[in-house]
Amino acid sequence: MRDSTTIVRERQSAIRRELDRRGILLKTVAMDAGMSLSTVQSYFPSAGSREPAIIPASALFCLFDAIPDDLLSILLPSGRMIVRVPEELDHDELEAACREYLAAKGRAHHPESPGKREIADCENHELTKKAVRLVAVAA
Repeated sequence: MRDSTTIVRERQSAIRRELDRRGILLKTVAMDAGMSLSTVQSYFPSAGSREPAIIPASALFCLFDAIPDDLLSILLPSGRMIVRVPEELDHDELEAACREYLAAKGRAHHPESPGKREIADCENHELTKKAVRLVAVAA
């Protein structure tokens, strides 16, 4: 089993590759984070140059304003992600999304549904789509 330090370094390298792929310059990240370029380069070195320095929580705090949440989420354990709390929430749209999800969930447990009282694969797919919409509306 790999240790957590190795995993974090591998994930930092993955973030660097994705920053490069998206055309996000480390100079821009450093400026937006209020950090020196050399510090940011130590966390996200170019491929094959050296091992990344582990990002401390204090630096991560600064990087939230500089690196997209989906990329920083790469640092987290599987199934976890960084999400931004919405400034405003459309409660009517959220209610509609909740009702759609609950109605689909009720239909999936109906005795005449494809999986009877269990959720069939086709129903699971539909519920997942509605759940994603619900999360998107809330975000």
